[in-house]
Amino acid sequence: MASNGSKTQASPPPQGIYVPSPTFFVAEGTSSYNTTSPPLDLETQSKHSLFLVEGGVRGLVLLGSTGEAIFIKPEERVQLLKSQRKALDDAGFKDRPIIAGTATQNIDETLQLIKESKDAGAEYAMVLSPGYFAPATSQSGIAKWFTQVADRSPLPVMIYHYPGVTNNLFIAPSTFEQLAAHPNIVGTKLSHGIIDDQALIAASPKIDHEHFYVFTGLGQNLLPVLAIGGVAAIDGLAGVFPRVVVRLFDMFNQSLAKGMSKKDMDEMRLLQFRICEGEKLVARWGVVGMKEACDRIWGLGSRTGGRLPLAGGFEEGDGEWSKWSKVFEGLKDLENQFKSEDTKGK
Repeated sequence: MASNGSKTQASPPPQGIYVPSPTFFVAEGTSSYNTTSPPLDLETQSKHSLFLVEGGVRGLVLLGSTGEAIFIKPEERVQLLKSQRKALDDAGFKDRPIIAGTATQNIDETLQLIKESKDAGAEYAMVLSPGYFAPATSQSGIAKWFTQVADRSPLPVMIYHYPGVTNNLFIAPSTFEQLAAHPNIVGTKLSHGIIDDQALIAASPKIDHEHFYVFTGLGQNLLPVLAIGGVAAIDGLAGVFPRVVVRLFDMFNQSLAKGMSKKDMDEMRLLQFRICEGEKLVARWGVVGMKEACDRIWGLGSRTGGRLPLAGGFEEGDGEWSKWSKVFEGLKDLENQFKSEDTKGK
């Protein structure tokens, strides 16, 4: 990998579906719970991580937006990363990389978090763009900021472009073309639905796509993004139904290799439709919805485990879950069907 100005070209993460994992906290009513900062629930975190990789997920993104990174203390970041690296390694999944998120505005602080993440077992850093002064930030300023980080980062860097949490900071495709040439910048997660901009990055002839991978942050865009040159998704719904999202990724690549038929495309479109139905919950409720679904569907974690202002899950009696339960029960059946098929195929 490149660091401290080295010109060695880093490698992107392996292609496949990644999950921006929620950070699990102990639930209300437990002895260690407190309303200000409920402790990490590392036991549930590890159960969830293994549930994902056993379902075919290629790796984990920890401490991203879904991981509530802005609520996590520095020492907790280290605990979380170390515990999940150990959980994966002990279970025989040493080949599943961990991508650690950073969400700071300051270059030196970002680099410190990356160093600590590397020491704790992360293989890549997913760096959120600095959006506090978004209206006054130029494309040149964005490019210089990421270049400074990448020049000194001890881990390969992925650019995290999520206008929804960065004051609508916009990174132009031309800026991505410039940054993609950096030897220590290896990809991006695009968490927006502007499909033409995604095409201008994922299909750009000015980018070396063997070195710079484009991941959509929206599973509802997986099939179209694969078609325009993206490699996969870092997707929230896969945190509840990993096999469902992985199946679409596998179907596309397998059909592409053998020669895609109309039947293949029809099946992929139908699966993409099912994914889009479930993604509506993730788009509306984010990590709150993911934790709600993990608890209600699989009994993983607690929907009341969170840090303010996100603590508490859906309000009891407001009927919110009933709006989603039919879709999610259908996806659960599909997940179990794919699990059964996978087991028979081994």
